[in-house]
Amino acid sequence: MASEISLADLLHQPVRWRLVQALIGRSLTTTQLAEQLPDVPTTTLYRHVGVLVRAGVLRVTEERRVRGAVERTYELETSAADADNTAPGPDQLRTMFTVYLAGLAGDFDRYLATGEPEPLRDRVGFRQAALWLSDDEVDRMQARLVEALEPFLGHTEEPGRTRRILSTVLMPDR
Repeated sequence: MASEISLADLLHQPVRWRLVQALIGRSLTTTQLAEQLPDVPTTTLYRHVGVLVRAGVLRVTEERRVRGAVERTYELETSAADADNTAPGPDQLRTMFTVYLAGLAGDFDRYLATGEPEPLRDRVGFRQAALWLSDDEVDRMQARLVEALEPFLGHTEEPGRTRRILSTVLMPDR
């Protein structure tokens, strides 16, 4: 990473977390990011995009002139997560999880605000299940989930496709 600040420190800030979420699996300009986050003031958005670029979390994939200004397209620098080997402490982990939950709640609020939400039609679902698993069984289950998702991860935006967010949390119940 280009900065000494850890990825955990960068992403426990709500706007930066939402920017990263918006860029999962796609490239967007700052204008498009602003459309995705209409409640974030433009100056705040540009400031946080700059922080993420300097830290190596985002990379510029394209630059083009638009009415005399340079419009940049950004995407996630996926190797940034691999480069950060610092584990967050309990307080930081709690903050990150709270931001994660707030992001989910924000996503859900935006879905509800789209008009007449129809969870069955829209294939909305959320569930919890208690599983009794050994560490080896958890590892095998996660490998199978990755294997099941792999064929779909490369899909791009096309007519008939809706961007869907799959969020998972796996933790021991101790």
